[in-house]
Amino acid sequence: MKTAFLIIDAQYDFCNPNGALYVPGAEEDIQRLSHLITTHSDKIDAIYATLDTHPVNDISHPSFWISSEGQEPAPFTLIKAEDVKSGKWKPRFNSEQVLNYLEKLELQGEFIHCIWPEHCLHGSRGAALEDSLLEALRYFAHTGKEYHTIEKGTNPMTEHFGIFKAQIPIDDAPETQLNTKLIDELLAYDQIFLCGEAKSHCVATSLKQVLQSAPELAKKFVIIDDIMSDVTGFGYLGDPIYAEARKAGIPFMKSSEITL
Repeated sequence: MKTAFLIIDAQYDFCNPNGALYVPGAEEDIQRLSHLITTHSDKIDAIYATLDTHPVNDISHPSFWISSEGQEPAPFTLIKAEDVKSGKWKPRFNSEQVLNYLEKLELQGEFIHCIWPEHCLHGSRGAALEDSLLEALRYFAHTGKEYHTIEKGTNPMTEHFGIFKAQIPIDDAPETQLNTKLIDELLAYDQIFLCGEAKSHCVATSLKQVLQSAPELAKKFVIIDDIMSDVTGFGYLGDPIYAEARKAGIPFMKSSEITL
């Protein structure tokens, strides 16, 4: 049986208490993950690690926006299409495209656009894999195999929670569209252990995307539910998705229950 690990956004900014968007519990999650990888390296065939990666002037960052009073929004501010139409909030770039994006996002009904602290900036320490995980991946690579990294979120004009496509894909931006190459690569494995951060956002949305766009891949997933944590106060966003996964027969396991 060919086994892969799919690790979502296990980066410094999410997993270290000093990170820009630390997810409480993530530090312990990654310790468990690192132990799992080093313990079972000989039985793991491949590891895929995604990297949330943003420019400074990203649509989800404060510097992208200015209020009618000339102020940037505070982190966790919610901005709706009506706020742009009324002039309460003004995008500093591509106003027409941004308004169209917000309208599509609200019509989709999954998220209201949220402003996050600047995080996982191109080339920054915050965008790097968390230190203990990197050491575990090096250990894995020294067994003669290699781990793979996949960037997401590089397009500043759309949120990109799920790893398979942006929240609102852009027609002329292939990096925002469904990543069929990644799906095809993962289909080569018999079981895929899913984990990472944050449970409420990027992990849940990735799971939803695969349930909708590649159900044949979803059947291969095993969710390690003690190697993921919610952004504080946002757990309700992911709960229906995990319920749907359970209904579809996707198994959930603790890291201590995994034997390879």
